[in-house]
Amino acid sequence: MNLSSLRQRAGDALFARVAGPDGPAARDRIHNAPGPRWFAEGSPVRIVHGDASMFVGGVRALLLQALHPAAMAGVAGHSGYRSDPWGRLARTSTFLAVTAFGTADDAQAAVDRVRAIHERVRGTSPEGVRYRASDPDLLRWVHDAEIDSFVTAHRTVGHQPLSDAGYDTYVEEMATVAERLGVMDPPTSLAELAAQLDAYRPELRVSPQASDTIDFLLHQPPLPWALRPGYRGLTSCAVTTMPDWAQDMIGWHPRGGRRAGRLATRAIRWSLAATPDAPREHVPA
Repeated sequence: MNLSSLRQRAGDALFARVAGPDGPAARDRIHNAPGPRWFAEGSPVRIVHGDASMFVGGVRALLLQALHPAAMAGVAGHSGYRSDPWGRLARTSTFLAVTAFGTADDAQAAVDRVRAIHERVRGTSPEGVRYRASDPDLLRWVHDAEIDSFVTAHRTVGHQPLSDAGYDTYVEEMATVAERLGVMDPPTSLAELAAQLDAYRPELRVSPQASDTIDFLLHQPPLPWALRPGYRGLTSCAVTTMPDWAQDMIGWHPRGGRRAGRLATRAIRWSLAATPDAPREHVPA
């Protein structure tokens, strides 16, 4: 097998894992359907969400979100992250893609679907933690953890990192999506994002459900052994870029995480560049 064929096979396999069986059709609609978009070409949202750094940012966001007991209770009780991890990944990556790159109508429809799901996600964890996914405060935590993770990952391993002003604009642009999802007072700058995250600190801890999720993400990924070294590069980078207090909670301070993340994301860019239906500006879905 020559290098070109190997690259093609690697790209196809990765795309299928991340986007799911409907990935090619979804991508065609997202990028080629006519109509206005929420974000213009060249906007910070498109730059960040179209970069392979999203693979690092996604893992970091999941780990950070897990430290909030109510958020973790909702994930454990309703997301199917263990029974259908790849399905959950495909749904998440498609949502991020359609809101960043899809038509305004499709983006709004995706938001409406998520809000309807959130209304049904409520209950009490085995520890007695009550949760409601539509709770604006909980929604803001999930949003803030995601945005902080995507910004941090892009700054660390992104192909073309933005300036602070560019990331401020990214945070502000993503606030418009957050508001449509029901988040109240989402941050509109890096400074506001940091202040909001800091305000959640007293609520964060590693619950038994969080411990199980962290172990699953870091040590028991549903991947063939051949793919685990690359995944380890993504996870070590994700943890390395987390605040020291979060690394302390997780119990892992990996060495060389940034370098490993750069190598892993370069490999992802290399493989996906050979995927025929993968527009160059968009990697994850």
